[in-house]
Amino acid sequence: MFNELSPPGTSSFDQKEDGKVRLKGSMGVWGIVFIVAAFAGPLGAMGGTVPIGINAGNGIGLSATFIVSTVILLLFSVAFTALTPYVPNAGAFYAYIGTGLGRRTGFGTAFLALLAYLALLVGVYGLLGSGITALLASWGVGAPWWVGAYVCMVAATSLGYRNIDLSKRVLGVLLLAEVGIVMALDASVFVNDGGPEGMSRGFTAPEALLSGAPGLALLFCFLSFLGFEATAVFRDECRNPNRTIPIATYLAVTLVGVFYVVSTWALISAWGDEEAVRIAAADPGAMLPGAVGNYLGSTAEHVVQVLYVTSLFACLLSIQNVTSRYVFNISQRGALPAVLGTRHERHGSPSTASNVVTVIAAVFVLLAIVINLDPATELYAWFAGATTVGFIMMLLGTTVSALVFFGRRWHSGKLHESIARVIVAPAVALVCLAAVSVLVLQNLRDLVGGSQLVAWAVLGSLAFAFAWGFTVSTRHPEISLDN
Repeated sequence: MFNELSPPGTSSFDQKEDGKVRLKGSMGVWGIVFIVAAFAGPLGAMGGTVPIGINAGNGIGLSATFIVSTVILLLFSVAFTALTPYVPNAGAFYAYIGTGLGRRTGFGTAFLALLAYLALLVGVYGLLGSGITALLASWGVGAPWWVGAYVCMVAATSLGYRNIDLSKRVLGVLLLAEVGIVMALDASVFVNDGGPEGMSRGFTAPEALLSGAPGLALLFCFLSFLGFEATAVFRDECRNPNRTIPIATYLAVTLVGVFYVVSTWALISAWGDEEAVRIAAADPGAMLPGAVGNYLGSTAEHVVQVLYVTSLFACLLSIQNVTSRYVFNISQRGALPAVLGTRHERHGSPSTASNVVTVIAAVFVLLAIVINLDPATELYAWFAGATTVGFIMMLLGTTVSALVFFGRRWHSGKLHESIARVIVAPAVALVCLAAVSVLVLQNLRDLVGGSQLVAWAVLGSLAFAFAWGFTVSTRHPEISLDN
């Protein structure tokens, strides 16, 4: 067993009765919402994911597709939050899945989730490095993408080493700045009654929702919501978690969803329906900055270029924090070496886990440099594609777990919750997520850059990670999902 001894460098102050260590923090609802929203990277999504979704998906129907994805995630959140009182630990999706489907399935999901978030971390380093290179080029300075990536790696590691409250404040400032500039664009577009064609017909023309490739559009929408399970990952570092987590989950999904719906509608309207589709295909990276320049002036356009980079850094910092807590929590349960479950004496942070996560990311970035991968179209596309698949599988597994758990309680006469909340809503969410899962598999090749080999590699890697966690828990029956 990995975790036979208490982690070194801990004291009775650090430990609970079973010898496991808690992280320290004092986050409330809004602190967690900031981290979740920063993980989603709203400005990065509006500047990158949304134009690509318009081009590859269903064109002007993308704004309405965000409504569909938000509703599905809210239905999922009903099952997620209903299970929260029965999952008294910071294990997030994998602990929720283990509650209904057993600890071996839970540990399999834990390793799958860890791989998915590590992949996203590496991918975002590529996208961020590319963004920094483009920003420096606009100032007449040339630098390879990996220079910016490694500089940001040092900054993210430094913040991840410290208490989560510091990261929370940094993320809050960056998030308010990036959301503020997009909302300023939204307001300007609405005040001017849209662009040359008025407001987009994306909502008033039902055929727009089903045009083009609506399945691929839905996948890009889900990609824009990645990370909202962080509401449960930070359980030990928030006040009154049984109240905070459900409120933060509903708030995060609703606010992020409304932001994407309104801002996508405004962005398309700023160009006009036909022109929006054209520019999304011709130069997707220019779609948001160009709209800001047209409506808010050239200075604001340059500000957006800077905020695009800070948005990706905020996203990166959130992923670093979530991933390091995955490593910490899995180690605390005995499925990874005990040293990864140690807590910094002064900062109360998972400093060792955070440093290990950084080393893994640094190695993969180095490999990308050596084999000359394009940081955006290959490194980010491939690795973010893997994360999207893992994310959908975790949503599906959590929903099934909720139905199984509450179904057992209903059958045994111990169900005290509303049937509509714990049976009907999760069942509807399950049907929706099953359909999304089919779309993921059908469109996976396009999601990872058009390579069938990479698509198979993604599925194989995720299957291997799940099997690894399942096997570890089978060989070590003494390890538990419970804190």
